[in-house]
Amino acid sequence: MSTALDLAYHAARAWIDGLDDRSVAATASLSDLKRSFAGPLPPEGGSAEDVIQALVRDAGAGMHGSAGGRFFAWVVGGGLESALAADWLVATWDQNAALYSASPASAVVEETAGEWIKDLLDLPRDASFAFTSGCQMAHMTSLAAARAALLKRVGWNVEQDGLFGAPEIRVLTSDQRHVTIDRAVRFLGIGRNAIEQLNTDADGRISPAVLDGALSGNSKPAILVLNAADLNIGACDPFRDLIPIAHAAGAWVHIDGAFGLFARASRTYRHLLDGVEMADSWATDGHKWLNVPFDCGIAIIVDRNAHRTAMTSNASYVAPVTVARDQIDWNPEYSRRARGVPVYAALRELGRDGMEALVDRCCAHCASIVEGIGELPGAEILARPTLNQGLLGFTRPGASPGENDVFTDETIQKINATGEAFFSGTTWRNRRAMRVSVVNWRTGEQDVKRAIAAAASVLKSEVAMPI
Repeated sequence: MSTALDLAYHAARAWIDGLDDRSVAATASLSDLKRSFAGPLPPEGGSAEDVIQALVRDAGAGMHGSAGGRFFAWVVGGGLESALAADWLVATWDQNAALYSASPASAVVEETAGEWIKDLLDLPRDASFAFTSGCQMAHMTSLAAARAALLKRVGWNVEQDGLFGAPEIRVLTSDQRHVTIDRAVRFLGIGRNAIEQLNTDADGRISPAVLDGALSGNSKPAILVLNAADLNIGACDPFRDLIPIAHAAGAWVHIDGAFGLFARASRTYRHLLDGVEMADSWATDGHKWLNVPFDCGIAIIVDRNAHRTAMTSNASYVAPVTVARDQIDWNPEYSRRARGVPVYAALRELGRDGMEALVDRCCAHCASIVEGIGELPGAEILARPTLNQGLLGFTRPGASPGENDVFTDETIQKINATGEAFFSGTTWRNRRAMRVSVVNWRTGEQDVKRAIAAAASVLKSEVAMPI
């Protein structure tokens, strides 16, 4: 092994071993990082060893400890050991995993991983799938298939004729949707103005009456996007009620299940997603609850022919099922790493029981953090978790709502500055709030206690201060 690879291995081990002791938040400032990395391209190169030593020395302070157990800001997994090691191998093998002929083992491993994912999530076994860079591209892949299928029904071949002059497509979706839905609709040329926002109820869910009213009396091709756990409170739409209404109107139903879809692996929480298997397509992330390294998204689509029509570069639009699988027929990228290999490794390490235990454990830890911080003076529980997402606010006696919003953001910043935990802010029902998101396999009871203690130390010095 070269010295540079040795250095990288030991630096990686030191990073992982130090996650419990290092500040969760990055400590380097923008100016610090600019001083370390900016500047003109050197006229002469250096040794590989010197390059890696400099990266290790200068980059660490500018990295969050998001792989550790006390990072609760965004829905970010921690990289299971087998998945991380498999990702190292993917980089080492250096295959373009777009075609079976270009990397036979990568193609077969990805095919197996996709079948396992469908089995784990109890989704239609004959559905097609794709491993993408993330849920953004999984949405785009799924909605491209929806676009092809819907326009074909009205006699328009979008793959041949494009969108100029095509019938308009409506996109009905929740007021609690993630912005990646909007971006996918824009990227596909459907346009933001095609989005029709459906108001949700007090539980963050679209009601059957609201959907029925939106679909009635309009015959345009339609896509309905539903949430399998929204980003703030983990709310799941009532799939068993909504999907038949949408299908009766001829709509394609797509599920944003970036993290929540993995609740299907838990007997405790799968009832929250009852009926989700009736949809036409689903998008989720591997780098969230499955805990594979960035980046990995997964698209699953019932209509194999529509999926392949939207993605393939081949002339034939009939999806083959008896020959080796070429990933390029199902993915937007022609140059791609073998993202399914870390997924395969993670699923083999966890097994069905391990994935269920991981989901249950994360949900329990989220509830403990929300309750623990919520009991502190100056803290308020805004949304108790039904899954692995909860919301907290921070208040001072006599403060106005606007002042409490400012105080909430300041409190989040100060908790993060302790280095003991890392949270993010959000706006929910016109209030600023602190999100608590738990998906990391490393999070344990000690991490929960340290996060609560960090919040307690900040609030102890802040709540009593005059406004």
